Amino acid sequence: MKTQARVVVIGGGVVGVSVLYHLTKLGWSDVMLVERSELTSGSTWHAAGGFHTLNGDTNMAALQGYTIRLYKELEEITGMSCGLHHVGGITLADNRDRFDMLLAERAKHRYMGLDTQIVGPEEIARIAPITNLDGILGALYDPLDGHLDPSGTTHAYAKAARMGGATIETHVMVQETTQRPDGTWNVVTDKGTIIAEHVVNAGGLWAREVGAMAGVYLPLHPMEHQYIVTDEIAEIYERDSEHPHVMDPAGESYLRQEGRGLCIGFYEQPCRPWAVDGTPWTFGHELLPDDFDKIEDSIAFAYKRFPVLERAGVKTVIHGPFTFAPDGNPLVGPVPGLRNYWSACGVMAGFSQGGGVGLMLAQWMIEGECERDVSAMDVARFGDWISPGYTLPKVIENYQKRFSVSYPNEELPAARPNRTTMMYDIFDNMGAVWGAQFGLEVVNYFAEGDEARYETPSFRRSNAWEATAREVKAVREAVGINEVQNFGKYEVTGPNARDWLDRVMAGRVPKPGRLSLTPMLSHKGRLIGDFTISCLSDTHFQLTASYGAQAYHMRWFEQNAAEGVTVRNVSDALTGFQIAGPNARTVLEAVTRDATDLKFMDVRAMTIGMTPCLVQRVSYTAGLGYEIYCEPVAQRQLWNTLWTAGQDHGMKPFGMRAMMSLRLDKFFGSWLSEFSPDYTPGETGMDRFIAWSKNADFIGRAAAETERANPPDRVLCAFEVTVNDADMNAYEPIWIDGTVQGFCTSGGYSHHAGKSIALGLIPRSHATEGQRAQIEILGEMCDATLITTPLYDADGAQMRG
Repeated sequence: MKTQARVVVIGGGVVGVSVLYHLTKLGWSDVMLVERSELTSGSTWHAAGGFHTLNGDTNMAALQGYTIRLYKELEEITGMSCGLHHVGGITLADNRDRFDMLLAERAKHRYMGLDTQIVGPEEIARIAPITNLDGILGALYDPLDGHLDPSGTTHAYAKAARMGGATIETHVMVQETTQRPDGTWNVVTDKGTIIAEHVVNAGGLWAREVGAMAGVYLPLHPMEHQYIVTDEIAEIYERDSEHPHVMDPAGESYLRQEGRGLCIGFYEQPCRPWAVDGTPWTFGHELLPDDFDKIEDSIAFAYKRFPVLERAGVKTVIHGPFTFAPDGNPLVGPVPGLRNYWSACGVMAGFSQGGGVGLMLAQWMIEGECERDVSAMDVARFGDWISPGYTLPKVIENYQKRFSVSYPNEELPAARPNRTTMMYDIFDNMGAVWGAQFGLEVVNYFAEGDEARYETPSFRRSNAWEATAREVKAVREAVGINEVQNFGKYEVTGPNARDWLDRVMAGRVPKPGRLSLTPMLSHKGRLIGDFTISCLSDTHFQLTASYGAQAYHMRWFEQNAAEGVTVRNVSDALTGFQIAGPNARTVLEAVTRDATDLKFMDVRAMTIGMTPCLVQRVSYTAGLGYEIYCEPVAQRQLWNTLWTAGQDHGMKPFGMRAMMSLRLDKFFGSWLSEFSPDYTPGETGMDRFIAWSKNADFIGRAAAETERANPPDRVLCAFEVTVNDADMNAYEPIWIDGTVQGFCTSGGYSHHAGKSIALGLIPRSHATEGQRAQIEILGEMCDATLITTPLYDADGAQMRG
């Protein structure tokens, strides 16, 4: 066995061998995989082997499409069969909400190049004749859906990797992973120690245990999962062609042909977590005991949907564990806090996602970044606050909702409330309707009187409409107050702090007492951050960005660390409020003896009531506004001061629903909507914040300069849209001159202007005032007109005055 390798991949399931193959495909041949048993041990060998492209996240859907197309390439490279069956598949809708979801997904697919179709009951009867269509409104048909041979596919990946120079060692048990002083790793096994520059945890069912060897907690958990293979069914084996897949979300089931019978699996409500206290190392090619009791209701529903099942005998029961992360997506990428330790686990849909996961991780390792935004599966999307006690109920919830309608405004209840601020009980008593962000309870809006204390999930306008309008009105006409806990905040100090910021940030680093807005770029010039820099002194700065990107941003700061600079995440060590609206200055004047002559983009230490604060003249709501920061222990006192003074000036609390409406009035972008690693400064307008004249070779400068000299083909624009009862969310296609030429990045309703607004990327050649377009929303073509004048404070007089 080799004792040294550039990369050691731990785990020989489909994900591990995919990572290994893609590393060789991208040029690294000194790579090695170790597996404690045989390839496919764990979840891979007993997987149902189905694959599909449907996913609510467009990047995940694209990676699933890549995975499916890759199988033919593997067969050609290796001469081995993956056992491919491209039979197509349908996802049924039995109610309006489910059908709306399919309409929204079909719309996304238009610009992704996926050839899916919405079909009605008559077409469903032709495609999948064993289906009882009672109550079915329609379905989404995808010709790429199918299934394969899990073992054959895994071994095809392995052979392709070996052909590229990789080494695979089976029956090698990893016992320790320890980092050496030079940053390399000792991978200690029962066959000896391997020194590796990089370690990839593709441990599958054992990923928790493998992570623990490096001192890492990975938030995933195995769940028991059961599917059944029937005896022969005449309606199946007498067909001229193989029966397509059928996903029946109402019945929480997926069905496909298996030989001369059917295979049907369930995501049942009375589900069971497995190996709560750790996966046994002795587990491998075993199955769990049959358990028909927990799927009794699911089977009864399946008999009604597919009556042929009731007449079929059971040939085989497959009952085994699969791992899930709290949100059901994989955990991929460099693990925060560790050097050259990579995660490739939590991939429950390995045969739909494994190829894409392998490609993205290989790009990340070799090229430093991925070709697309992988935020949905980035291991850094969870912070160090996450624990097994949080993971378990969220994984159970995700399993139970695997086939549920996924709404754009849905707030899931498991493991909540988890993290709260000092204001939680005060806001709760004021009628707060809560959302969650990065584990933190955040107010979405405030209900009044007999209004419901929850928002009804919907693809259309929800019961939060009136409350949101009320809060917007208060901000626009008087003054609103909103908590600023849910901003990511970082303290940068040291003699080299300014020089470091000049290198890490593309924008201008301000002078003491001033703020600046800046993009943070990857080496390839893509957006990886949208920051406010506050200069408290030449050696002391505060950065503000998205709260949910804390671990992602801290990982980047650590990867680009420099001497003479200390970066500290103070997101939960600083809190406070923003006050916004025409009366905001009057309130501020009433609560401090300090001068309140802050100009736009000023920052100053002030005493508010009894509380030492940092006050910034800036606002995401457009118009006049201030962000006021304090220590958490002083937050309630600060609230009492501001709230008491604000009552004479019409102060009302407002939440995130109002915030996202207010920002549309100024066409302000949002992180992971308008600004993400999928986009560049020139596409999104963030290039106006780049300090082109500064004497610093900031990260991504060469790529940004190239883009500046050769403007991108697409640009971000705003549209006024004529709608009925549904506004834009994201990824709706934009039609111009009868063809899809762009897509929405986000949107919603401007309660101030009384208009539905969409932000989206379209060809630069069409980005002119008054450009006519249509935006497809839930299957309807809605007229849209490009607008360039902000809906509020168009000349900036309120914001800057």
